[in-house]
Amino acid sequence: MTVKINQLEIENVKRIKAVKIDPEEKGLTIIGGNNNQGKTSVLDSIAWALGGDKNRPSNAMRDGSLVPPNLKVTLSNGIIVERKGKNSSLKVTDPLGKKGGQMLLDSFIEQLALNLPKFMNSTSKEKANILLQIIGVGEQLAQYQKEENELYQERLTVGRIADQKQKFAKEQIEYPEAPKDLISPQELIHQQQAILAQNGENQRKRQKVTQYEYQVSTLTEEVVRLKQLLANKENELNQATADLALAKTDVLDLIDQSTEELEKNLAQIEEINCKVRANLDKEKAEEDARQYKAQYDALTNRLNDVRENKLKLLNSANLPLPGLSVEDGELTYNGKKWDSMSGSEQLRVSTAIVRKLNPECGFVLLDKLEQMDLNTLKEFNTWLDQEGLQCIATRVSTGDECSIIIEDGYSSTPLPKTEEKVSTWKAGEF
Repeated sequence: MTVKINQLEIENVKRIKAVKIDPEEKGLTIIGGNNNQGKTSVLDSIAWALGGDKNRPSNAMRDGSLVPPNLKVTLSNGIIVERKGKNSSLKVTDPLGKKGGQMLLDSFIEQLALNLPKFMNSTSKEKANILLQIIGVGEQLAQYQKEENELYQERLTVGRIADQKQKFAKEQIEYPEAPKDLISPQELIHQQQAILAQNGENQRKRQKVTQYEYQVSTLTEEVVRLKQLLANKENELNQATADLALAKTDVLDLIDQSTEELEKNLAQIEEINCKVRANLDKEKAEEDARQYKAQYDALTNRLNDVRENKLKLLNSANLPLPGLSVEDGELTYNGKKWDSMSGSEQLRVSTAIVRKLNPECGFVLLDKLEQMDLNTLKEFNTWLDQEGLQCIATRVSTGDECSIIIEDGYSSTPLPKTEEKVSTWKAGEF
Protein backbone atom coordinates (compact mmCIF):
# COMPACT_ATOMS: atom_id res chain seq x y z
CA MET A 1 0.00 0.00 0.00
CA THR A 2 1.49 3.33 -1.06
CA VAL A 3 1.27 6.30 1.28
CA LYS A 4 0.04 9.65 -0.05
CA ILE A 5 -0.74 13.03 1.40
CA ASN A 6 -4.44 13.62 2.09
CA GLN A 7 -4.26 17.10 3.61
CA LEU A 8 -1.79 19.87 4.49
CA GLU A 9 -2.24 22.61 7.10
CA ILE A 10 0.63 25.07 7.39
CA GLU A 11 0.97 28.27 9.42
CA ASN A 12 3.83 30.71 9.92
CA VAL A 13 6.54 28.79 8.04
CA LYS A 14 8.94 30.95 5.98
CA ARG A 15 6.61 33.05 3.76
CA ILE A 16 3.46 31.08 4.64
CA LYS A 17 0.86 32.75 6.83
CA ALA A 18 -1.91 30.18 6.57
CA VAL A 19 -2.34 27.55 3.86
CA LYS A 20 -4.60 24.51 3.69
CA ILE A 21 -4.41 22.10 0.76
CA ASP A 22 -6.23 18.87 -0.11
CA PRO A 23 -3.96 17.41 -2.85
CA GLU A 24 -5.31 15.28 -5.67
CA GLU A 25 -5.03 11.58 -4.87
CA LYS A 26 -3.06 10.99 -8.09
CA GLY A 27 -1.64 13.18 -10.81
CA LEU A 28 -0.46 16.76 -10.42
CA THR A 29 -1.46 19.16 -7.69
CA ILE A 30 0.07 22.44 -8.87
CA ILE A 31 0.60 25.24 -6.38
CA GLY A 32 0.61 28.43 -8.42
CA GLY A 33 1.26 32.08 -7.76
CA ASN A 34 3.66 34.87 -8.52
CA ASN A 35 7.24 35.07 -7.25
CA ASN A 36 7.92 35.50 -3.51
CA GLN A 37 4.39 34.58 -2.48
CA GLY A 38 5.22 31.36 -0.58
CA LYS A 39 4.88 28.50 -3.10
CA THR A 40 8.26 26.93 -2.37
CA SER A 41 7.62 27.41 1.34
CA VAL A 42 4.79 24.86 1.03
CA LEU A 43 7.18 22.19 -0.31
CA ASP A 44 9.82 23.06 2.31
CA SER A 45 7.18 22.67 5.00
CA ILE A 46 6.19 19.19 3.77
CA ALA A 47 9.86 18.13 3.58
CA TRP A 48 10.45 19.39 7.12
CA ALA A 49 7.32 17.76 8.52
CA LEU A 50 7.96 14.34 6.96
CA GLY A 51 11.72 14.24 6.37
CA GLY A 52 12.99 15.29 9.78
CA ASP A 53 15.02 18.12 11.21
CA LYS A 54 17.73 17.76 8.55
CA ASN A 55 15.16 19.38 6.22
CA ARG A 56 14.27 22.17 8.67
CA PRO A 57 14.56 25.62 6.98
CA SER A 58 17.32 27.81 8.45
CA ASN A 59 14.71 30.51 9.20
CA ALA A 60 11.66 28.39 9.73
CA MET A 61 9.44 31.00 11.46
CA ARG A 62 7.79 33.59 9.23
CA ASP A 63 9.33 37.05 9.57
CA GLY A 64 7.23 39.29 11.76
CA SER A 65 5.21 36.45 13.26
CA LEU A 66 4.91 36.09 17.02
CA VAL A 67 3.30 32.66 16.66
CA PRO A 68 5.67 29.66 16.10
CA PRO A 69 5.35 27.41 13.05
CA ASN A 70 2.47 24.97 12.95
CA LEU A 71 2.43 22.08 10.50
CA LYS A 72 -0.04 19.25 10.17
CA VAL A 73 0.11 16.56 7.47
CA THR A 74 -2.57 13.89 7.23
CA LEU A 75 -1.42 10.79 5.33
CA SER A 76 -3.48 8.20 3.47
CA ASN A 77 -2.49 5.46 5.95
CA GLY A 78 -4.18 7.44 8.73
CA ILE A 79 -0.98 8.72 10.32
CA ILE A 80 -1.04 12.39 11.34
CA VAL A 81 2.26 14.26 11.47
CA GLU A 82 2.44 17.53 13.41
CA ARG A 83 5.11 20.07 14.27
CA LYS A 84 4.09 22.93 16.51
CA GLY A 85 5.10 24.90 19.52
CA LYS A 86 8.21 26.89 20.26
CA ASN A 87 10.56 24.00 19.42
CA SER A 88 8.38 22.65 16.60
CA SER A 89 8.64 19.21 18.16
CA LEU A 90 7.57 16.24 16.05
CA LYS A 91 4.37 14.41 16.93
CA VAL A 92 3.33 11.33 14.97
CA THR A 93 -0.11 9.87 15.67
CA ASP A 94 -0.64 6.34 14.38
CA PRO A 95 -4.24 5.07 14.34
CA LEU A 96 -2.92 1.53 14.80
CA GLY A 97 -1.31 2.53 18.08
CA LYS A 98 2.26 1.91 16.92
CA LYS A 99 5.00 4.02 18.42
CA GLY A 100 5.43 7.12 16.32
CA GLY A 101 8.43 9.25 15.53
CA GLN A 102 10.79 9.94 12.69
CA MET A 103 11.80 6.27 12.43
CA LEU A 104 8.21 5.33 11.57
CA LEU A 105 8.06 8.04 8.91
CA ASP A 106 11.42 7.00 7.44
CA SER A 107 10.07 3.49 6.88
CA PHE A 108 7.73 4.68 4.13
CA ILE A 109 8.98 8.18 3.19
CA GLU A 110 11.72 8.42 0.53
CA GLN A 111 14.03 11.40 1.10
CA LEU A 112 14.49 12.02 -2.63
CA ALA A 113 10.70 12.12 -3.01
CA LEU A 114 10.84 15.23 -0.80
CA ASN A 115 13.39 16.79 -3.12
CA LEU A 116 13.02 15.40 -6.66
CA PRO A 117 15.17 18.19 -8.23
CA LYS A 118 18.11 16.87 -6.18
CA PHE A 119 17.93 13.65 -8.17
CA MET A 120 17.31 15.46 -11.47
CA ASN A 121 20.32 17.74 -10.95
CA SER A 122 22.70 14.88 -10.11
CA THR A 123 25.18 13.71 -12.74
CA SER A 124 24.30 11.02 -15.27
CA LYS A 125 26.65 8.59 -13.53
CA GLU A 126 25.07 9.32 -10.13
CA LYS A 127 21.62 8.66 -11.59
CA ALA A 128 22.92 5.41 -13.12
CA ASN A 129 24.39 4.32 -9.78
CA ILE A 130 21.08 4.92 -8.04
CA LEU A 131 19.29 2.84 -10.67
CA LEU A 132 21.84 0.02 -10.36
CA GLN A 133 21.47 0.17 -6.58
CA ILE A 134 17.73 -0.33 -6.99
CA ILE A 135 17.86 -3.29 -9.38
CA GLY A 136 20.89 -4.89 -7.70
CA VAL A 137 23.01 -5.66 -10.78
CA GLY A 138 25.64 -2.94 -10.41
CA GLU A 139 28.64 -5.20 -9.75
CA GLN A 140 27.86 -7.66 -12.55
CA LEU A 141 27.05 -4.85 -14.99
CA ALA A 142 30.31 -3.10 -14.09
CA GLN A 143 32.17 -6.33 -14.90
CA TYR A 144 30.41 -6.59 -18.27
CA GLN A 145 31.16 -2.91 -18.94
CA LYS A 146 34.85 -3.41 -18.08
CA GLU A 147 35.05 -6.50 -20.31
CA GLU A 148 33.26 -4.67 -23.12
CA ASN A 149 35.67 -1.70 -22.92
CA GLU A 150 38.73 -4.00 -22.88
CA LEU A 151 37.47 -6.04 -25.84
CA TYR A 152 36.61 -2.86 -27.73
CA GLN A 153 40.11 -1.43 -27.21
CA GLU A 154 41.75 -4.76 -28.15
CA ARG A 155 39.59 -5.06 -31.26
CA LEU A 156 40.35 -1.43 -32.16
CA THR A 157 44.10 -2.12 -31.97
CA VAL A 158 43.83 -5.37 -33.96
CA GLY A 159 41.63 -3.66 -36.54
CA ARG A 160 44.18 -0.90 -37.06
CA ILE A 161 47.02 -3.46 -37.46
CA ALA A 162 44.86 -5.50 -39.89
CA ASP A 163 44.23 -2.36 -41.98
CA GLN A 164 47.96 -1.55 -41.96
CA LYS A 165 48.88 -5.11 -42.96
CA GLN A 166 46.33 -5.11 -45.77
CA LYS A 167 47.56 -1.75 -47.03
CA PHE A 168 51.18 -2.97 -46.84
CA ALA A 169 50.29 -6.16 -48.73
CA LYS A 170 48.61 -4.15 -51.51
CA GLU A 171 51.70 -1.93 -51.87
CA GLN A 172 54.09 -4.91 -52.35
CA ILE A 173 55.38 -5.50 -55.90
CA GLU A 174 54.41 -8.84 -57.48
CA TYR A 175 56.06 -10.69 -60.40
CA PRO A 176 53.64 -13.33 -61.77
CA GLU A 177 56.25 -14.72 -64.17
CA ALA A 178 58.80 -15.43 -61.43
CA PRO A 179 59.11 -19.02 -60.08
CA LYS A 180 57.65 -19.91 -56.71
CA ASP A 181 60.97 -20.86 -55.07
CA LEU A 182 64.37 -19.16 -54.98
CA ILE A 183 66.86 -20.40 -57.57
CA SER A 184 70.10 -22.01 -56.30
CA PRO A 185 73.26 -20.87 -58.19
CA GLN A 186 75.08 -24.05 -57.05
CA GLU A 187 72.50 -26.25 -58.75
CA LEU A 188 72.88 -24.38 -62.06
CA ILE A 189 76.68 -24.69 -61.80
CA HIS A 190 76.35 -28.45 -61.24
CA GLN A 191 74.14 -28.71 -64.32
CA GLN A 192 76.63 -26.71 -66.33
CA GLN A 193 79.55 -28.88 -65.19
CA ALA A 194 77.64 -32.05 -66.12
CA ILE A 195 77.01 -30.72 -69.65
CA LEU A 196 80.66 -29.64 -70.05
CA ALA A 197 81.80 -33.08 -68.93
CA GLN A 198 79.51 -34.75 -71.46
CA ASN A 199 80.73 -32.42 -74.19
CA GLY A 200 84.35 -33.25 -73.25
CA GLU A 201 83.63 -36.95 -73.62
CA ASN A 202 82.10 -36.27 -77.03
CA GLN A 203 85.23 -34.39 -78.05
CA ARG A 204 87.46 -37.26 -76.98
CA LYS A 205 85.40 -39.59 -79.16
CA ARG A 206 85.78 -37.26 -82.14
CA GLN A 207 89.53 -37.09 -81.58
CA LYS A 208 89.58 -40.89 -81.57
CA VAL A 209 87.90 -40.90 -85.00
CA THR A 210 90.60 -38.57 -86.25
CA GLN A 211 93.31 -40.82 -84.90
CA TYR A 212 91.82 -43.82 -86.63
CA GLU A 213 91.57 -41.91 -89.89
CA TYR A 214 95.28 -40.97 -89.66
CA GLN A 215 96.23 -44.55 -88.91
CA VAL A 216 94.27 -45.83 -91.96
CA SER A 217 95.97 -43.29 -94.19
CA THR A 218 99.43 -44.19 -92.93
CA LEU A 219 98.82 -47.89 -93.32
CA THR A 220 97.48 -47.41 -96.83
CA GLU A 221 100.70 -45.63 -97.81
CA GLU A 222 102.73 -48.38 -96.21
CA VAL A 223 100.78 -50.98 -98.24
CA VAL A 224 101.75 -49.13 -101.46
CA ARG A 225 105.37 -48.84 -100.37
CA LEU A 226 105.75 -52.15 -98.67
CA LYS A 227 104.39 -54.78 -100.98
CA GLN A 228 106.24 -57.39 -99.07
CA LEU A 229 104.38 -56.67 -95.88
CA LEU A 230 100.99 -56.62 -97.60
CA ALA A 231 99.59 -59.73 -96.01
CA ASN A 232 100.33 -58.61 -92.52
CA LYS A 233 99.29 -55.02 -93.03
CA GLU A 234 96.06 -56.05 -94.76
CA ASN A 235 95.02 -57.71 -91.54
CA GLU A 236 95.82 -54.58 -89.63
CA LEU A 237 94.00 -52.57 -92.24
CA ASN A 238 90.91 -54.69 -91.98
CA GLN A 239 90.94 -54.34 -88.20
CA ALA A 240 91.48 -50.63 -88.36
CA THR A 241 88.71 -50.33 -90.95
CA ALA A 242 86.32 -52.21 -88.65
CA ASP A 243 87.27 -50.01 -85.71
CA LEU A 244 86.69 -46.92 -87.81
CA ALA A 245 83.25 -48.11 -88.83
CA LEU A 246 82.35 -48.74 -85.21
CA ALA A 247 83.62 -45.35 -84.07
CA LYS A 248 81.65 -43.60 -86.80
CA THR A 249 78.57 -45.45 -85.74
CA ASP A 250 79.03 -44.20 -82.14
CA VAL A 251 79.22 -40.55 -83.13
CA LEU A 252 76.27 -40.52 -85.52
CA ASP A 253 73.67 -39.85 -82.72
CA LEU A 254 75.82 -37.61 -80.59
CA ILE A 255 74.28 -34.12 -79.92
CA ASP A 256 76.17 -31.40 -78.12
CA GLN A 257 74.05 -29.56 -75.46
CA SER A 258 74.15 -25.78 -75.17
CA THR A 259 74.99 -24.06 -71.85
CA GLU A 260 73.73 -20.75 -73.15
CA GLU A 261 70.42 -20.91 -71.17
CA LEU A 262 72.22 -21.85 -67.95
CA GLU A 263 74.74 -19.07 -68.45
CA LYS A 264 71.86 -16.66 -69.00
CA ASN A 265 70.12 -17.92 -65.88
CA LEU A 266 73.31 -17.56 -63.88
CA ALA A 267 73.60 -13.98 -65.05
CA GLN A 268 69.94 -13.24 -64.19
CA ILE A 269 69.69 -15.32 -61.02
CA GLU A 270 69.78 -12.36 -58.58
CA GLU A 271 67.16 -10.49 -60.56
CA ILE A 272 64.89 -13.57 -60.55
CA ASN A 273 65.46 -14.21 -56.85
CA CYS A 274 64.57 -10.57 -56.06
CA LYS A 275 61.23 -11.14 -57.75
CA VAL A 276 60.69 -14.41 -55.89
CA ARG A 277 61.46 -12.71 -52.57
CA ALA A 278 59.04 -9.91 -53.43
CA ASN A 279 56.31 -12.45 -54.16
CA LEU A 280 57.04 -14.26 -50.89
CA ASP A 281 56.90 -10.94 -48.99
CA LYS A 282 53.55 -10.14 -50.58
CA GLU A 283 52.17 -13.57 -49.66
CA LYS A 284 53.41 -13.11 -46.08
CA ALA A 285 51.81 -9.66 -45.86
CA GLU A 286 48.51 -10.98 -47.18
CA GLU A 287 48.60 -13.88 -44.69
CA ASP A 288 49.30 -11.43 -41.83
CA ALA A 289 46.36 -9.31 -42.96
CA ARG A 290 44.08 -12.38 -43.07
CA GLN A 291 45.14 -13.45 -39.58
CA TYR A 292 44.53 -10.01 -38.07
CA LYS A 293 41.18 -9.81 -39.87
CA ALA A 294 40.25 -13.17 -38.32
CA GLN A 295 41.30 -11.87 -34.88
CA TYR A 296 39.21 -8.74 -35.45
CA ASP A 297 36.15 -10.81 -36.40
CA ALA A 298 36.61 -13.07 -33.35
CA LEU A 299 36.86 -10.06 -31.05
CA THR A 300 33.74 -8.59 -32.67
CA ASN A 301 31.84 -11.79 -31.88
CA ARG A 302 33.06 -11.73 -28.26
CA LEU A 303 32.19 -8.04 -27.97
CA ASN A 304 28.68 -8.71 -29.28
CA ASP A 305 28.30 -11.57 -26.78
CA VAL A 306 29.27 -9.31 -23.88
CA ARG A 307 26.87 -6.61 -25.05
CA GLU A 308 24.11 -9.19 -25.43
CA ASN A 309 24.77 -10.52 -21.92
CA LYS A 310 24.70 -6.99 -20.55
CA LEU A 311 21.42 -6.30 -22.34
CA LYS A 312 19.93 -9.58 -21.04
CA LEU A 313 21.03 -8.69 -17.52
CA LEU A 314 19.30 -5.32 -17.68
CA ASN A 315 16.23 -6.71 -19.44
CA SER A 316 15.81 -9.39 -16.77
CA ALA A 317 16.18 -6.85 -13.94
CA ASN A 318 13.16 -5.36 -12.21
CA LEU A 319 13.50 -1.90 -13.74
CA PRO A 320 11.42 1.02 -12.43
CA LEU A 321 10.39 1.99 -15.95
CA PRO A 322 10.43 0.09 -19.28
CA GLY A 323 13.17 1.47 -21.52
CA LEU A 324 15.56 2.37 -18.69
CA SER A 325 19.11 1.14 -19.01
CA VAL A 326 22.74 1.95 -18.22
CA GLU A 327 25.22 2.47 -21.07
CA ASP A 328 28.88 3.28 -20.42
CA GLY A 329 28.02 4.04 -16.80
CA GLU A 330 25.31 6.57 -17.72
CA LEU A 331 21.55 6.40 -17.32
CA THR A 332 19.60 6.05 -20.60
CA TYR A 333 15.91 5.95 -21.44
CA ASN A 334 14.76 4.44 -24.74
CA GLY A 335 18.35 4.76 -25.97
CA LYS A 336 18.65 8.46 -25.03
CA LYS A 337 20.99 9.95 -22.46
CA TRP A 338 19.69 12.42 -19.89
CA ASP A 339 20.52 15.57 -21.86
CA SER A 340 18.71 14.16 -24.92
CA MET A 341 15.48 13.38 -23.05
CA SER A 342 12.47 15.71 -23.18
CA GLY A 343 11.38 17.50 -20.02
CA SER A 344 8.47 15.11 -19.66
CA GLU A 345 10.77 12.08 -20.02
CA GLN A 346 13.17 13.46 -17.42
CA LEU A 347 10.31 13.96 -14.96
CA ARG A 348 8.95 10.49 -15.69
CA VAL A 349 12.34 8.78 -15.25
CA SER A 350 13.16 10.69 -12.04
CA THR A 351 9.79 9.99 -10.48
CA ALA A 352 9.87 6.29 -11.41
CA ILE A 353 13.37 5.78 -9.96
CA VAL A 354 12.64 7.70 -6.76
CA ARG A 355 9.42 5.76 -6.29
CA LYS A 356 11.34 2.49 -6.74
CA LEU A 357 13.75 3.47 -3.96
CA ASN A 358 10.84 3.18 -1.53
CA PRO A 359 7.69 1.78 -3.19
CA GLU A 360 5.61 2.63 -0.13
CA CYS A 361 6.10 6.34 -0.77
CA GLY A 362 3.31 7.26 -3.20
CA PHE A 363 4.12 10.95 -3.72
CA VAL A 364 6.90 13.30 -4.84
CA LEU A 365 7.51 17.04 -4.40
CA LEU A 366 8.68 19.11 -7.34
CA ASP A 367 9.61 22.79 -7.43
CA LYS A 368 9.66 25.27 -10.33
CA LEU A 369 7.41 23.59 -12.88
CA GLU A 370 7.28 26.89 -14.79
CA GLN A 371 10.26 25.48 -16.67
CA MET A 372 7.87 23.01 -18.31
CA ASP A 373 5.43 24.05 -21.02
CA LEU A 374 1.78 23.04 -20.83
CA ASN A 375 2.22 20.10 -23.21
CA THR A 376 5.01 18.70 -21.05
CA LEU A 377 2.86 19.14 -17.96
CA LYS A 378 0.02 17.36 -19.74
CA GLU A 379 2.24 14.36 -20.62
CA PHE A 380 3.65 14.17 -17.11
CA ASN A 381 0.23 14.46 -15.47
CA THR A 382 -1.16 11.70 -17.70
CA TRP A 383 1.70 9.38 -16.76
CA LEU A 384 1.29 10.13 -13.04
CA ASP A 385 -2.41 9.40 -13.29
CA GLN A 386 -1.75 6.07 -15.02
CA GLU A 387 0.81 5.11 -12.37
CA GLY A 388 -1.44 6.19 -9.50
CA LEU A 389 1.25 8.60 -8.23
CA GLN A 390 0.73 11.89 -6.43
CA CYS A 391 2.90 14.92 -7.22
CA ILE A 392 2.71 18.23 -5.38
CA ALA A 393 4.49 20.87 -7.42
CA THR A 394 4.97 24.62 -7.66
CA ARG A 395 4.73 26.81 -10.74
CA VAL A 396 5.03 30.56 -11.29
CA SER A 397 1.57 30.92 -12.77
CA THR A 398 -1.97 31.86 -11.89
CA GLY A 399 -3.45 29.96 -14.83
CA ASP A 400 -6.11 27.29 -14.98
CA GLU A 401 -3.53 24.50 -14.65
CA CYS A 402 -2.95 25.51 -11.00
CA SER A 403 -4.87 23.62 -8.30
CA ILE A 404 -4.33 26.35 -5.74
CA ILE A 405 -2.88 29.85 -5.72
CA ILE A 406 -0.58 31.20 -3.00
CA GLU A 407 -0.83 34.95 -2.59
CA ASP A 408 0.97 36.83 0.16
CA GLY A 409 1.28 33.67 2.24
CA TYR A 410 -2.36 32.63 1.96
CA SER A 411 -3.97 29.97 -0.21
CA SER A 412 -6.94 30.38 -2.46
CA THR A 413 -8.60 28.28 -5.11
CA PRO A 414 -8.17 29.85 -8.57
CA LEU A 415 -11.35 30.78 -10.36
CA PRO A 416 -11.50 28.98 -13.71
CA LYS A 417 -12.12 31.20 -16.71
CA THR A 418 -14.49 28.76 -18.38
CA GLU A 419 -16.15 25.48 -17.48
CA GLU A 420 -14.63 23.98 -20.60
CA LYS A 421 -11.08 24.57 -19.29
CA VAL A 422 -11.97 23.03 -15.94
CA SER A 423 -13.23 19.81 -17.53
CA THR A 424 -10.21 19.74 -19.82
CA TRP A 425 -7.79 19.96 -16.89
CA LYS A 426 -9.60 17.23 -14.97
CA ALA A 427 -9.36 15.02 -18.02
CA GLY A 428 -5.59 15.43 -17.90
CA GLU A 429 -5.26 17.92 -20.77
CA PHE A 430 -4.44 21.61 -20.91
